[in-house]
Amino acid sequence: MKSTARAGRQANRKSRKSTVPAAAPASEPIAPDSFSSGVVDSPKSDLSQAIPILIVDDHPLFRHGLAQLINSDDGYSICGEASSAPEAMALVRKLRPKLAIVDLGLKGPSGIELTKSLRVEFPKMPILVLSMHDEPTYAVRSLRAGANGYVTKQDALGSVLIALREVLDGRVYLSPSMASEVISNVVLTKREPGADPTDGLTDRELEVLERIGKGEEVKAIAKTLHLSPKTVETHRSHIKEKLRLDNARQVARYAVQWVSARGI
Repeated sequence: MKSTARAGRQANRKSRKSTVPAAAPASEPIAPDSFSSGVVDSPKSDLSQAIPILIVDDHPLFRHGLAQLINSDDGYSICGEASSAPEAMALVRKLRPKLAIVDLGLKGPSGIELTKSLRVEFPKMPILVLSMHDEPTYAVRSLRAGANGYVTKQDALGSVLIALREVLDGRVYLSPSMASEVISNVVLTKREPGADPTDGLTDRELEVLERIGKGEEVKAIAKTLHLSPKTVETHRSHIKEKLRLDNARQVARYAVQWVSARGI
């Protein structure tokens, strides 16, 4: 009897062990997808009414914060994030967002170049430029490239949501801090043609000028913009001619003064 009881107890213990669930695996670190670019799975349960938006910015933390802000509004949903112009073009073709938010300071092709490409391929898609530049030159060039709105990163975050509503309704939006400066810039240019010598530069030449003004060498500029050093030197030569400067040293001095005057 004792042996029978002992066998029964052992069987019960084995039975209990077999029903205990396996230990949960150690929690994995936060997936890099939280801050990486690509297609985004929206946390919203009902996306039927939410307007899909693509964010293009090469700063992961900024993208993440902006996505949180926009997703906080039930009317919008971030469908994807891109860190470069080529990635943005691929995602727009794949996801077909209703609006793209583009940063100007991308590595490789600039935000202005991306805006031009998007406008050609997707002429009806609104584009909102969100930039660190509070210089009206960049706002004017963005609008000329095909952007529907321009907001600086120094503006209150709430202005982004206002800008989204405006451009989606078919209106052009400039943040209050930028609007008066842009109007003054346009009026001044019409009254005094050539008032700003850089108006004659192409968007790429202006970008090269800015990078020269920040102390970057030709090879570094070429690497950042995905150009050959020879192409950068050609842009510098065109800048020299258009600004009526004598040599590369004068170009560098002018560029430094231009960047410093604008606090870029």
